[in-house]
Amino acid sequence: QVQLVESGGRLVQAGGSLRLSCAASGLTFSRYAMGWFRQAPGKEREFVAAITWSGSSTRYSDSVKGRFTISRDNAKNTVYLQMNSLKPEDTGVYYCAAVGTYAGSFIGTSSESYDYWGQGTQVTVSS
Repeated sequence: QVQLVESGGRLVQAGGSLRLSCAASGLTFSRYAMGWFRQAPGKEREFVAAITWSGSSTRYSDSVKGRFTISRDNAKNTVYLQMNSLKPEDTGVYYCAAVGTYAGSFIGTSSESYDYWGQGTQVTVSS
């Protein structure tokens, strides 16, 4: 049974930093591309960042590029999202997602690309 468990979300002031973690179990983590998505109240879920199997390639949405960094530790079955210079518009529930792929270069930016999802962690950025 695949499980993705996010942690690290909390209330933070604008300009601050947070690091989210997503611990995976029940899958061969090193063969899964990973992604982070977020959903603000009243809005659709949107892509934030994604990373390939090995971590050699990453991709970001324009809204977080230069401020957020996705990384992974395959030995710990964990993917991270380092968030710096946070803005109130970064507020939302952050979800990690996993997709098994034979292509080591695969990066998914669409939620439809992903097979498994975590339950989410709340990030609130106050102004």
